[in-house]
Amino acid sequence: MSGPQPEWIATSVEDLRLRFAIPGDAGLVLDFIRRLAVYEKLAHEVEASEQDIHDAMFGPRPVAETVLAFYGQAAVGFALFFENFSTFRGKSGLYLEDLFVEPEARGLGVGRTLLSFLARTARQRGWSRMEWSVLDWNTPAIDFYRTLGAEAMGDWMVFRLKEEDLETLARSFPSPASCSPSNPSPSSPSPSS
Repeated sequence: MSGPQPEWIATSVEDLRLRFAIPGDAGLVLDFIRRLAVYEKLAHEVEASEQDIHDAMFGPRPVAETVLAFYGQAAVGFALFFENFSTFRGKSGLYLEDLFVEPEARGLGVGRTLLSFLARTARQRGWSRMEWSVLDWNTPAIDFYRTLGAEAMGDWMVFRLKEEDLETLARSFPSPASCSPSNPSPSSPSPSS
């Protein structure tokens, strides 16, 4: 008995097909993540395992989806995304975590096709926008994104707590034992409220 079979999505680019990743694709997705990291000069930061990627996409609580691009029979690109939420708009959006197209497939319409498919997916799901980050030195990507109508969010900066700092901050939150009627938690209303 074989596993799930992919559903192919035709595109307007000759010989280019897309499909959502299926459970057996975690290794391919991780390979694309590693190739992207090399391109971004961040290979030393990739810690994810094939199991991590599988669990993120197909575990009990999936948190990411991936679209794969095939030119002929060769996998030539991917886009990994997830749902986010805008409190200002009161609607969900699509956050594109990773987009990568093999160097030999660039200029064939693969990136544009992946992004237009994601835009269509977002609209079909009722999501109101699509966002992503790009390294400030990656001018070919920045120029490409601008041709699509994307705008840089110049007033915003990305902040991140890495694992050690995340753990430190988490430990600073009072434990339930330290919250009592004489020592209420900061979120508990006072008895006089």
